[in-house]
Amino acid sequence: MRIAMWSGPRNLSTAMMYAFGARADFAVVDEPFYSSYLTQTGLDHPMRDEIIASQPSDPRDVIAQLLGPIPGGKPHFYQKHMTQHMIAGIPRNWIAAMTNVFLIRHPARVAASFSAKYENPTLSDIGFIQQLDLYEQLKGQGKNPVVLDSADIRRDPEGMLRKLCNAIGLSWDPSMLSWPEGGHPDDGVWAPHWYSAVHRSTGFAPAEGDLPDLTEEQAALAKAAMPYYQPLSEVALA
Repeated sequence: MRIAMWSGPRNLSTAMMYAFGARADFAVVDEPFYSSYLTQTGLDHPMRDEIIASQPSDPRDVIAQLLGPIPGGKPHFYQKHMTQHMIAGIPRNWIAAMTNVFLIRHPARVAASFSAKYENPTLSDIGFIQQLDLYEQLKGQGKNPVVLDSADIRRDPEGMLRKLCNAIGLSWDPSMLSWPEGGHPDDGVWAPHWYSAVHRSTGFAPAEGDLPDLTEEQAALAKAAMPYYQPLSEVALA
C-alpha cells in the first residue's frame, strides 16, 4: 500500500508521519515535492537553499521515486504531501494510483500556527484551495478518498487511527500511538525550523481547546479559507 496523505501546513501532518513511521511495515517520506515547489515558484522559504540541495528538483524524478521500489524493502509506503506544493508545474497523473487521505484542520488554527513561523502568509501558502481541488479531482475520477480532521485525531488518537486503518484496508498496529522523542530519521532537512514541538513529543498532543484569538490579518486569512475547509469537514471520518 502507498498512502498519499494530503495536508496543509500545521495540520498534525508530521505527527501522522511519525505514527506511520513507528510501524515496522512502513517506510515514510517527508514532503518530497518541497524542492520542486521552491524551485518553480522562487519562494524564499526558511532554509530554502538547504531544501533544494536535499531533494530532486525535477518533479518527474520525485514521481519515479514515489512509484518505484519502497525504501527499505518495506511492504507499505507513507508519503507526507503538502497540498500547496501541487502547483501547475507538478504533474498529478500519478495520484490516482495511491491510497489518498486528506488531513484537514480548522483554518483559524492553521492561520494562527503558520503565522508564527512564516511572515504574512497568503491563502495559497496554507493549501486549502489546493486541498479541495485535489479531493474533487479524485472524486471526479471515481475515487473515494478518506478525510480526517486533526482535531478528531487529537481528541481520540486510537479511535480515529483505527477508523482510518479500517477505511483504507490496513491492519491496526498499536505502535502508531507513540514514537521516540527527537524526530524521525526521514525528517526533511527543514525539520529544525518547523518541527520543534513534535520533536519534543512521544505521542499525539491532547485535545485542542477553544479556537485561538486571531489578529485582523489572521482572521481574514481564516475566513478566506473556510469555503474550502467546510466541504471536506462535512465528509470527514467521525
